[in-house]
Amino acid sequence: MSIVGILGVVHDDELRQKHHFSLEFIKDLILEFNPDIICGEVLPSSWEHYKKDSNYRGYWGEPASEYWDLIFPLCKEENYEFVPIDWVELDVWTDFDPFNSYKEDQRKELEYELEQWFQRQLSTVDSSAIPFNSLEYDTITRQKYEWLERINPQAHQFRWLCRHLIMIQRIKNAIKGHSEKRILCIVGADHNHSLYEGLITEKDIQLVYPLSRITQA
Repeated sequence: MSIVGILGVVHDDELRQKHHFSLEFIKDLILEFNPDIICGEVLPSSWEHYKKDSNYRGYWGEPASEYWDLIFPLCKEENYEFVPIDWVELDVWTDFDPFNSYKEDQRKELEYELEQWFQRQLSTVDSSAIPFNSLEYDTITRQKYEWLERINPQAHQFRWLCRHLIMIQRIKNAIKGHSEKRILCIVGADHNHSLYEGLITEKDIQLVYPLSRITQA
């Protein structure tokens, strides 16, 4: 049986520092889980570029900073296999901005409401042993994306549902190709609940979420 963990992170170092979620803390969690494989929120194309040129940074600086500053070097140091699982169609991604079809004044109102959703998410962060990894955070996150779906169903389908179908399938493929291994999925925390719901019905895996400070089987 494979053991599959989910660890939600944030891509902004200021947020990490503010909410006591430093890269050192994340490193401790990874080492405690002791994975054989890390499935990360990185585009396969960016991973291929990185393997050829470790200074390469893809779209908008992708992969996110925690990969450059922690995860990639740690994989090399600890001999973890890395599997990229993200999916983004760069040439059309901005065309599916959920607020694109709204007039400027409406867009400003929607952007303000989106920020209020983010603040509600943040209100749960410091109540859990691992910031951004809790049922409370996931509940508000799920509600936020239900709101975004009402705002623009097509954008939600493209940016959220389709993306997660592909991310989850890539994780499942990694599980199939690495039976009896420890696999840690590291993604932005907003993805936590979608990955959990997509993997919880999988047979022959032990799904661990949230992680705890004692993760060894």
